[in-house]
Amino acid sequence: MSEEILINVTPRETRVAVVESGMLQELHIERGWRRGVVGNIYRGKIQRVMPGMQAAFVEVGLERAAFLHANDIVRPAPAATPIPEELAVPVPSNVPIMDLVRDGQDVVVQVVKDPIGTKGARLTTQISIPSRYLVLLPQSKVIGVSARIEDEAERARLKGIIAELASSHGNHGYIIRTNAEGQPPEALAEDVAYLSRVWNIVDKRGREAPSPSIIYEDLSLPLRAVRDLIRKDVEKVKVDSRETYERLQAFVAKYMPPLAEKLELYTGDRPIFDLYGVEDEIGRALDKQVPLKSGGYLVIDQTEAMTTIDVNTGSFLGQRNLEETVYRTNLEAAQAVARQLRLRNLGGIIIIDFIDMTDAEHKRQVLRTLEKGLARDHAKTTVYDFSPLGLVEMTRKRTVESLERQLSEPCHECGGRGSIKTAETVTYEVFREITRATRQFEAGRLLVIASPKVVTRITDEESQAVAELEEFLGKSIRFQADEQYLQEQFDVVLL
Repeated sequence: MSEEILINVTPRETRVAVVESGMLQELHIERGWRRGVVGNIYRGKIQRVMPGMQAAFVEVGLERAAFLHANDIVRPAPAATPIPEELAVPVPSNVPIMDLVRDGQDVVVQVVKDPIGTKGARLTTQISIPSRYLVLLPQSKVIGVSARIEDEAERARLKGIIAELASSHGNHGYIIRTNAEGQPPEALAEDVAYLSRVWNIVDKRGREAPSPSIIYEDLSLPLRAVRDLIRKDVEKVKVDSRETYERLQAFVAKYMPPLAEKLELYTGDRPIFDLYGVEDEIGRALDKQVPLKSGGYLVIDQTEAMTTIDVNTGSFLGQRNLEETVYRTNLEAAQAVARQLRLRNLGGIIIIDFIDMTDAEHKRQVLRTLEKGLARDHAKTTVYDFSPLGLVEMTRKRTVESLERQLSEPCHECGGRGSIKTAETVTYEVFREITRATRQFEAGRLLVIASPKVVTRITDEESQAVAELEEFLGKSIRFQADEQYLQEQFDVVLL
């Protein structure tokens, strides 16, 4: 299976697309003033301890106070207790939160889940710092190996190398990532040395920095994509920004030289996402209904509590009998569901209502197809057997907002029954359309007609970006608000 990673960079927004066999599988978005905070480490202050919830709210400098549960607190093992495997131990679930932290206490914490909806970020005191091949666990001595490395001899080789390296770098714990498979000791030694340097800085800042303040920030999206998403079957990483490309080259040369040949600067006239059909796929990923090639379709409903996916035969009539028609539709739906979960970044509890089947072997094959489709998912998933009601229950780890909630907002016109793209999202679509139009057609100046909210946002908050765009294109751009235009509607007129 061929795989490519596409990186689209604009001054205010960066998008990373994972394309497998010509189809978009994952989309990651980072906007300049709203970067994700997962992985960041803060020195925070306990704002309020909640004994009834076994949790505490921590002020770390974000918009909302973050949430720290007692189960996510670790503490040094008592000196009299010999614990050969760990330096720190998780707190037993029966230890009251009041015995662990107190109001006003300073604490070093790491974000494990971005703020989602009205909920603040989720924290842990179990610090972990990732690199290309490893994850450092500075409060532990355990050395673990990714379950995706299945060869026992390779697992033992990697574990032996890291154990030896750890002994000369503070005896910390490590998780060996999937990317480490087949890597020589020299590459792993570079990672251990890098993580050791980072931890020394973080440890020092954690003791000396004021509260609240950030003491470690994870890499930007393009660098994270190269660090986390490249696997053996990734053929190319294409970047449409020379500045970002050069930054990636420097990063790869320092930490992962063998991957240098995979980097490629895209200089084509067509926008890189247009060339691969990514923009169209993003639009379809915001629709509730997903068509299947057979004529069936999925209906995806995302709610606060869970996501439900309904499978329908639609116009597919089959060629044999009803059971065979249902089976074929469910097999196709299982593959589509696995892809949509990744593409839309749906997490939490997920209920899949496949079309009712009576054959036990058919049910087993549908589940097997779903699990096989989820095997390439970076997020942890757990799939359960068919329930007595014929539903498949599963969970998918959620650390950031879904694609819909990143790109859309509740529709004010319909009282919240649906959603529309935000004025911010439409703004960037306008900018992309301006660039696209000027590349295809000759024009001395441009007129953009859009809804008042979008025009106000562009003229007030994006005036600098407009000036830069005018200078880059060598053309003047005028904006006109029209009350008749809905928020997602706009026209770029060439004059």
